[in-house]
Amino acid sequence: MSQGGGSCRPVEHEKKRNETMGLFSKEIKSMDDLFVHTLQDIYYAEKQIMKALPQMIQKASNSQLKQGFEHHLKETEGQIQNLEQVFQKMNMQAKGVNCPAIDGIIEESNEIAGEVEDPQVLDAALIAAAQAVEHYEITRYGTLVTWAEQLGHKECAELLKKNLAQEKATDQKLTQLAESRINLAAAE
Repeated sequence: MSQGGGSCRPVEHEKKRNETMGLFSKEIKSMDDLFVHTLQDIYYAEKQIMKALPQMIQKASNSQLKQGFEHHLKETEGQIQNLEQVFQKMNMQAKGVNCPAIDGIIEESNEIAGEVEDPQVLDAALIAAAQAVEHYEITRYGTLVTWAEQLGHKECAELLKKNLAQEKATDQKLTQLAESRINLAAAE
């Protein structure tokens, strides 16, 4: 995206966007700083996901999908605890930074879910939304694991690997549920 005069956005909007994203923050001067910033990003994301999952549980009509979301809500609570342990190992207080990516994914999911009347089609939409979230988390955790290992934060890497494994397993379960039942029922 252009930062110069070619942008159609007002300068103040661009400045606010950069501050929100934190990508151009003066505080990121090293790989450790980048690691911590990304850790704060996923911490914020997990908190937002924990708020969104009860709504998804309520909207789901397929009992297996509801159970899957309920299980993932419990996992998300554990993932937040793992992240808090990572912060402790880094001698930092756990805190998040705004994550426009996860906010956008959740917002889009809510908009689509609000437009779908057929419960079976809604279940398919919920799975697609959940997988968009999972893929974001997989990307973040994969990056964090690699960086933690490279930076010598072995204990942090192990905790982050647990979260990554859970996110990958959830994505696989959602794919299996979508392909074996939900999408077929929605297409009828």
